[in-house]
Amino acid sequence: MGLTRLGNIKPRRLGIFSGSLSAQHATVQRDVAVEIEKLGYGTLWYGEAVGREAFVQASIFLGATSSLVVASGIANIWARDPMAMAAGGRALAEAWPDRFILGLGVSHAPMVAARGHDYARPVSAMRDYLDRMGQALWRGPEAPLPPIVLAALGPRMVGLAGERTAGAYPYFTTAEHIRLVREQLGPEPFLAADLPVVLAADRATARTIGDLHTTLYLRTENYRNNLLRLGWRPEALEPPGSDELFDAIVAWGDVATVQERVSGLFSAGADQVVLNLVTRDRSVPYLPELRTLASLTSATTR
Repeated sequence: MGLTRLGNIKPRRLGIFSGSLSAQHATVQRDVAVEIEKLGYGTLWYGEAVGREAFVQASIFLGATSSLVVASGIANIWARDPMAMAAGGRALAEAWPDRFILGLGVSHAPMVAARGHDYARPVSAMRDYLDRMGQALWRGPEAPLPPIVLAALGPRMVGLAGERTAGAYPYFTTAEHIRLVREQLGPEPFLAADLPVVLAADRATARTIGDLHTTLYLRTENYRNNLLRLGWRPEALEPPGSDELFDAIVAWGDVATVQERVSGLFSAGADQVVLNLVTRDRSVPYLPELRTLASLTSATTR
């Protein structure tokens, strides 16, 4: 399916979202990135909200590993101008060829306002931003822009992703939505699907661990609006969300259950599933969970 737009980058079928790793000391991040690579996961995705600057974070992960693909998920377009974004992307692509994917996103209105920008017309803002990236001056070593993917939920942003970039990375959503995104994108663009994972023996334990995750995103307008657009009732979206919604978004249970959910996302059209490990203690690296789920890397090899 949609891998040709990534050029020579081989992201594999399973990725990991950095999640709580983003708040760890750089030494811990390096060690965990090495473990992710050794266990056979193909890509390490990371966000940019109020933590490390996106290209600095990529350099920490890339410098610690030898083959792991690293992807911003996402780099905030309001954090730097298009020329700076293009320069950062080219620099990483030149230093670590075929190992960096530049995920871009418009973030969320409160966070954009905190940076002093106006969130109005986010799709138009992204379209203009991509235009200006393509025109950006560059006097460094010869290096192409890395493949770009967009954080895309609504049909207009998904359409832009398919039209102008390598693909899309929808976050905090359902398998049904991934199916709709693939239908809109068509077969060529790359599609990565986020999957929150809670390893727990029963629902009560899973919700004790996972409710902090769902509560955070259900209080964010973009994610709520996407779920409403998909037909979810407002009462089901009241944080931390109904059991039905929790089951639709979060893979909880044992390894076999997670495997089933991963397979469901592949069937819906995802090229890569990004395991977003949600654990009880976010201050501790999620190495046990990485190791427990590592058997899935061989089970999902294309």
